[in-house]
Formats: sequence, C-alpha cells, structure tokens
Amino acid sequence: MGDLIVTLHGLRVGTLRVMSSGFDFVAAPEAIREYGLNSSALSLAVPLLASAPARDRDRRRNFFAELLPEGDARTRLAQEARVDPADVIAMLREYGRDVAGAVQTWDPEAPGEPRAPRTEQLDERGVSAMLQDVRASPLGNRPRRGGKTSLAGVQSKIVLARDGDAWMRVLDGYPSTHILKPVVGKYPSMIFDEEYGSRFARHLGLARFETYLDVFAGTTALVIERYDRSESTPDGRVHQEDFNQILGTAGLQKYEVYGGRGLADVARALGEADTLSLLRLVTLSVAVGNLDLHLKNISLIHEGNHARLADAYDIVPQHFYTDMDGEVALYVDGVAEHRAIHSGNIVTEAVSWGIAEEMASVVVQETLTIVRQVAEAERPHAAAHPGLQDEIMRITDNLLNARTVSGDDPERGPQPMPHAQGAGAWQCPNGRAKGR
Repeated sequence: MGDLIVTLHGLRVGTLRVMSSGFDFVAAPEAIREYGLNSSALSLAVPLLASAPARDRDRRRNFFAELLPEGDARTRLAQEARVDPADVIAMLREYGRDVAGAVQTWDPEAPGEPRAPRTEQLDERGVSAMLQDVRASPLGNRPRRGGKTSLAGVQSKIVLARDGDAWMRVLDGYPSTHILKPVVGKYPSMIFDEEYGSRFARHLGLARFETYLDVFAGTTALVIERYDRSESTPDGRVHQEDFNQILGTAGLQKYEVYGGRGLADVARALGEADTLSLLRLVTLSVAVGNLDLHLKNISLIHEGNHARLADAYDIVPQHFYTDMDGEVALYVDGVAEHRAIHSGNIVTEAVSWGIAEEMASVVVQETLTIVRQVAEAERPHAAAHPGLQDEIMRITDNLLNARTVSGDDPERGPQPMPHAQGAGAWQCPNGRAKGR
C-alpha cells in the first residue's frame, strides 16, 4: 500500500505521495482547473499549485497530520488499527474517510476501496453502549470493521449521524452529523459546564448549531450538532480548517506558550467582520473562564475560494478545575494569567489587530453586558460545577467595572490574600498559585 487519494467534496484534489522522508501533498490537475491556480479552497496553508515549493513541505504535512485526534484517543485508534500513532499516512489510511471539514483520504490499493458509505442504526441501548465504551473505541469506531472516522481533539467523544429521530453509527466514510460527549470521571461536570457555555455563544450570535443534553438508556451525553455538516451540500459536508492547520503549528503548539503564535496571528487571516466576531469570542472566553481557547478551537469555514470564521465551539468554563494552571491558551494583550486580565487588556489586544479603540471598547462592553444578562437569566444544569452561574456573574461584573477577573484594581496588580499561607501568596480564583 502506498499513496493516498485526497478528495474535497468528492472531487479529487490531490495525492498524499509517500516518500523516503515521509510524505507530501501533490495537487491534482483537475482540482486546479476547478478551483484555480494558487486556490486556497483546500487550505490557506496549502494552495493548489502545479509545482509546490519544497520549503513548504512541512506545512503541507502538518495540515493533514492535524486532521487526526490527539492524546489517548490517537493512541487507542492506532492500537486498534495496529499502526504507529506517529505514522500519519497509516492513520489517515485507516481513519481519513470522515474527518473535520470536507476532506477525505483513502488508499486506492486497499481491499474494498473505494468503499460505499453506509450506516448502522442504533437504538438507545446501542448509543449508551458506545458512550460507555468510548475509551476503548474512540469516536465510536467499530473495531476492525471500517469505522473510518477521525476528529481532532482530546475530549472523549463519539460521532454519529442522525436522521429524524434515528441515530446511526457511520461506516466507510458516511458523514457523521453529531458529536456526543459522555460524562468523564476526572471532570464529572464538564459536559454540563460546556452546555451552559454554549448558550452564551448562541446568544451572542457566535454559534448557530444545536447543543443539548440528552439521556440514552440511562447514560447522559452532551449532543453537539456538527457545523461542518449540511444537508444542502452534495456530500453532506462543509469544509473547514483550524488555526493549527492554517498557521502550521502542531499539537501542543496550539498553546501560545509552546508555539509562540497568538490571537494577532489569527486576526491577520480574518476580514473586518470576522475580526469583530473574534473579539466577541475572546471577551466571552475571558468572562466565562474558557481558558482553553487555543488554535485548534478556532476555525475557518471554506466556501470555494472564500473563507470566514467558523461558529464558536468548545466554550467550556473551566478556570475552577483544580488541575488547571490558571493561564489562558492564547494570551490577551500579553497577559497569560486569566485572573489578571481586565477589559482594558481585551481592548488593547483588539487594537493591535487593527480595530479602532472606540469600536473595540463598544464591542467588549456590549459582549460583557449580554453575558451578564444571560448568566442572570439562565441557570446551568444541576450537575454543572457548583456556583458556575454566580461565578460568571462575578467575573463579568468585575470586567464591566474595569477590574481584573479576580476583582483587583489593574493599577495595583494582584493583592495578597488576607489569610494566605506564606508571605506573598496570591489570591487565585481556583485557590492555587500558578504552576506550569
């Protein structure tokens, strides 16, 4: 087995050609004819060229590597397929049929290819069994039976297709339509916290897809409609890429502390309207404690040769989780510690992107006001983190009153706790000093 075919919305756009030093993407002539020379239809990082420069090979490889999941999920998928998790070609050969966006990869020499996408209907007990077995079968891939599904990320999840009221396991490249996340032991409140966070994104117009909690034969799950799937497209897919793919950062480089890329790098790829949406997203994330707004949690939707900011996703209030270090994934005006950020930092960050200061200030204040109103009006699920609603109101009040997240005067900096143990101990929202 060798090279992989790469398709976009069913059209062959190129080949992943295996080389002694790894692999490279070679654009197909028919793709260049369809989309145009130097088209960004596949990726801002991988233009369609008849002869791509060797100096950009790592960036092309990274685009495809970042289609794969991270962490334990990747390890388990590799074990199931009996391949090396670091072997991108082998992983995409097994799991490249249903990935984020409208890309598909497959091996024309593999037995049974090209496969006919299909589904397997599940009753509630079947969905429950998959959710309970998510660690053994990441993403709901059917063991050694052609699940062919991959989705980047580290959270435990399965992907299914929904048709009316029926749920179906997807096989051989059938497009999944929903992500389902079960309760996990280490963070038992996380899916309930995320459901609450998603409400703010919808109220702000940052997300249009459904997110809700459901119970399948006694097993609770967060159900998330995939924004990169649509019945209005011929193949049921909407193309997207995340900012690790766009910027050429890999894995943990999605965090600014490791990759050195930040919000300004994201903003440079956006138009004016999308830059304002990014500002709302950053403001929301600070207000609700969504520390994990990293480069893989911000994406672009492709519409031919045009791209726009994708819906906001994975808005999870998490600054209170005891093993978090209290730092935001992408710094705000150079400030890493969430507790130290104030609204002036957010405005200054936006100004560095080219937004006028007055406009930035208005957007930040309007966003915070809406967050405060939603937090006051809507209660989270009873299983969400204790005090989540009050905590978001407290943080938002602090930001609206020109104080830091933790309530300090920005001019004075963080203040020692009155009864802290040890001289100079700092007051942290989660009760811990920073420690990376």
